[in-house]
Amino acid sequence: QVRERLKNQVIEMKEKYPGFRPGLAILQVGNRDDSNLYINMKLKAAAEIGINANHIKLPNTATEADVLKCIASLNGDPAVHGFIVQLPLDSDKPINTEKITNAVAPEKDVDGLSSINAGKLSRGDLGDCFIPCTPKGCMELIRQTGVQVAGKRAVVVGRSKIVGAPMHDLLLWNHATVTTCHSKTSTLAEEVGKADILVVAAGKAEMVKGEWIKPGAIVIDCGINHVPDSTKASGKRVVGDVAYNTAKEKASYITPVPGGVGPMTVAMLMQSTVESAQRFLEKFQPGKWNIHYNQLTLKTPVPSDIEISQSCLPKSIAQVAQEVGLLPDELELYGQTKAKVHLSALQRLKNQPDGKYVVVTGITPTPLGEGKSTTTVGLVQALGAHLHQNVFACVRQPSQGPTFGIKGGAAGGGYCQVIPMEEFNLHLTGDIHAITAANNLVAAAIDARIFHELTQNDQALYTRLVPSVNGVRKFSDIQIRRLQKLGINKTDPTTLTKEEVKLFVRLDIDPGTITWQRVLDTNDRFLRKITIGQSPTEKGFSRTAQFDITVSSEIMAVLALSDGLDDMKKRLGRMVVASSKRGEPVTTDDLGVTGALAVLMKDAVKPNLMQTLEGTPVFVHAGPFANIAHGNSSVLADKIALKLVGKDGFVVTEAGFGADIGMEKFFNIKCRYSGLRPHVVVLVATVRALKMHGGGPAVTAGVPLPKEYMEENLQLLAKGCSNLNKQIQNARLFGVPVVVAVNAFKTDTKAELALVVKLAKEAGAFDAVECTHWAEGGKGAVALAQAVQRASQTPSNFRFLYNVELPVIDKIRLIAQKIYGASDIELLPEAQEKVTLYTKQGFGNLPICMAKTHLSLSHDPEQKGAPTGFILPIRDVRASVGAGFLYPLVGTMSTMPGLPTRPCFYDIDLDPVSGGVNGLF
Repeated sequence: QVRERLKNQVIEMKEKYPGFRPGLAILQVGNRDDSNLYINMKLKAAAEIGINANHIKLPNTATEADVLKCIASLNGDPAVHGFIVQLPLDSDKPINTEKITNAVAPEKDVDGLSSINAGKLSRGDLGDCFIPCTPKGCMELIRQTGVQVAGKRAVVVGRSKIVGAPMHDLLLWNHATVTTCHSKTSTLAEEVGKADILVVAAGKAEMVKGEWIKPGAIVIDCGINHVPDSTKASGKRVVGDVAYNTAKEKASYITPVPGGVGPMTVAMLMQSTVESAQRFLEKFQPGKWNIHYNQLTLKTPVPSDIEISQSCLPKSIAQVAQEVGLLPDELELYGQTKAKVHLSALQRLKNQPDGKYVVVTGITPTPLGEGKSTTTVGLVQALGAHLHQNVFACVRQPSQGPTFGIKGGAAGGGYCQVIPMEEFNLHLTGDIHAITAANNLVAAAIDARIFHELTQNDQALYTRLVPSVNGVRKFSDIQIRRLQKLGINKTDPTTLTKEEVKLFVRLDIDPGTITWQRVLDTNDRFLRKITIGQSPTEKGFSRTAQFDITVSSEIMAVLALSDGLDDMKKRLGRMVVASSKRGEPVTTDDLGVTGALAVLMKDAVKPNLMQTLEGTPVFVHAGPFANIAHGNSSVLADKIALKLVGKDGFVVTEAGFGADIGMEKFFNIKCRYSGLRPHVVVLVATVRALKMHGGGPAVTAGVPLPKEYMEENLQLLAKGCSNLNKQIQNARLFGVPVVVAVNAFKTDTKAELALVVKLAKEAGAFDAVECTHWAEGGKGAVALAQAVQRASQTPSNFRFLYNVELPVIDKIRLIAQKIYGASDIELLPEAQEKVTLYTKQGFGNLPICMAKTHLSLSHDPEQKGAPTGFILPIRDVRASVGAGFLYPLVGTMSTMPGLPTRPCFYDIDLDPVSGGVNGLF
C-alpha cells in the first residue's frame, strides 16, 4: 500500500514538474554480502516507485577522508533529495561512523541517523526531521492495526541509536507511556507483561518468550537472527527477537520474521525520500535557483567605483556556487570571493537544456567607452535580483596593462560591478600569468632551436634530441607525432637513415617569417621593437623582435575558443609560429612544446566564478583582444552557464568594442566554433557617442567634455544616429533581434534620450530602452531586462555572414562591404603574398578576424558616423591557426599599448589601516 501510494505521488510530481524525479543516493563502503542484498532491495523498490536511485560504491581501501569527500559532493547535488550511508562501513581503514553519519546534510538524511535529526526527534519536532526508517515503519504498522497509541503502555526492548532510542521517542510523542528495557533490565518479563504495545529490537534470538506477553498486545519484532536448523539447506534459519510460535497465540497483532518489519523499513526509506523531494519542491522550483540577493544602499551623488565595491559585503563564493547548482567537488576555492569551476560540471550537466543566450555589444564608441560592461552587469542584476530569473554574466578578464594605464578597470561601474573589483582587475586566479609563461616558453623554444641548429651538426642534434637513458634510446610521444607528420613511420631511433635524421632534427626556421612574439601584461611602449641575442654567448645570432601585451597572445584566443582540455591541447599544438625555409608551417608541436603548454594552462582552462554587487553569479574567463583576436570571453564559461541557468534562464555575455568588431566576431568565429546560437543582441548607445558621430568635437580621456556634449543638441544627435542605425542593421544581418540600451548620463536631456529611443525603433530594433543602472543598479535596467525577455521569445533566425569555404579575399570583402560599409578592399603586396601562402598551407578555410580601429566603422579613426564608399586597405594578413582564424591587418595598430602622461596607477595605493586597495580602477 505504501509503495503504491508513493508511486502515485511521484507520478503527480512528474506531471506538475516535467523532468523532475525524486533522487536517492546510497553510499556503500566495501562489498559485504548482506549490505549488497539490502541495497539491491532498496534499488528495486526505488525503481518500482519511480525514484532515481544512485548506488555509489567505494572500495574497502577508502579512507575516512574519501568517504567525507563523497558525502560533501552528494550533500551539494540538487538532484539528490535522500541520501543514506549503508552501515556497517566495510573498510580496512579506521572510520568514525558517528562522524560519517553526522556529515550527511540533515535535510537529506532520510535514514534519520544524524545527531541533528535525532535531537529534533527527541524534543518532539516530528514535522521538521527525518525519523529512522525502522521505527518509522514500526509506527506505520501499529497505525495499520487501528489501535490508538495515545494513552497506551508501550515497552521498547533495546536502546540502539538506530531502532530502540528513536522508537522510544516516537511512541512518547505519539502520547504513549513508554518504558525502555534492555539486556540489563532485571524485571524484563514483568515489564514486557505490562505492554499494550511491545517493540523488540535487542538483537538476541527469541529473547522474549510468548508467555511474557500481555494478551491482546501488539508485538513488533525488529530482530533478525540466525539459529541452527539441520532441516535447512544452509543449516540455519532466520528468527526474530520474539519466540514467534508461542507469542502469536497471545498477541492480537504480531510481525513475522522475515517479512514483517524489514519490507516496511525499505518502504519508509522510499517514503522519506519522497517527503524530502516534496520539501525540496516547496522550497525550490525545479530549475529555479534559491538565491540570496544583496540589497543595494544607493547614494547620491554616486561614490567612486571602488568605494561602492568595498562597501558591499560579498557572499562567500562557496554559497554562490551552491545557489546556482554547482557541487562542492566542482569548485576550487581561491579565497572567499573567487573560485575556479572544474570542467566536470559541464559533463555532469550535458543533458540539461540550455538557457537563452544574450550578447551585449555597442555602437562605435568614444575613447571613454559607452558602458557595455556596466550594462552587462546591470542587465543580469535586473534579470536576477529584480525579475527573479536564473541568470549568469560571462565576461572577459581585464589586462593589467590598461588597468594601470589609461582605461582603468573593467568590472563595470557605479552600482553595476563585479566584486571584489580589485580582485577582478588584478591577478584574479593567475590565468593571464599562465598565458604569459606559456607564450614566452614558445618564444624561448623558437630562438633556442634556431641557435642549436646553427651551432650543431645533424648527428649532434639527434643525440641530444633523442638521448640514451640507461642504454636505451626512445622517442617521446610528441617526437613520434613529428615523425608521422614527416611521413616516417618508425619508432626505433636506431633505424632512421641519415636523410630521415636530417628531416627530423632540422626545423629550418626562417627567422624572417617568425610571427610569434614575447608578451608581458604591462603597457610598455619601449618593448614595441627590440633586438634580442646581443649577448656574446649567442654567437652573433641576433634578430629584431617585439613584445606584445599578454592578452593579444594567440594562447589567450585558444583558451577562449577551446571547449575542453583535450581541445585546448590540440589547438595549442596547431599554433603556427613561423615558416621553414622550404615554406612549410612550423608549429608548436614541431618544437616539442605542446605538452608543456598544456601543463602550464591546465588550471587556466577552468572558468573563474565571481559575483555582482547584487549577488548574481558571474563567470570571468579569458580576455582576448578585440582587434587581432575575437574579443569575447570563453566558450567554456558560456556553455557551463547555459546549462546551470536551465531552459528558462539567461546567459549574458559581452563582445568587445563596437558591433562591427566584437559582435561580428562573436557570431562568425565564437558561435561557429561553439555551436551555440544567440537569442538576443543588446546594443549599447549613449547620447555622448552619437553626438560625436554627428560631428561633435573629439573626446579625450582625462579631459573635460566640450560644451556640445553638455548641452541639448537634437540636430547633432539625430545626425549621429546614422551609426546607431548601421550597427542595428549589422546585428540584424545575422537574424537576431536587437534591443537598444540607451545608457543615460546626467548631462542627457529627456528629449535627447527620447529621440534615440525613437530612431532606434525606426531603424528596426525590437525595442529601445532608457537605462539608469549605473546610478540605480539592477533597478535601473528592469525595463531593459523585460525587453530582453520579450525579444528572447521571438524567433531567432541566426545565420553566419559567410561560408568559410569561400576564398580568403571574398570573406574579407564580405565583411568590409556588409559590416563596415566599404565599396571594396585593397590588398597590399605583403597581404596578397600571405593570402597565397596561407591558402597553399591549407589555412584558407579558416574564419576571418579583422584587426582594425574600434573608433570608426572604417579604417580611419577620424571618420565618424556611418561612412560609405571607401576602399578598405589590407596591409598584411596573419594566421592564428591554433585559435582557428586568419586576421587581416587594416591600417596600423600596436599590440603593445603605452602609458599615458598620467597613468591610472597614480591613484592606486594600499590603505594604511586595512591593508586593502585604495584608488580608482
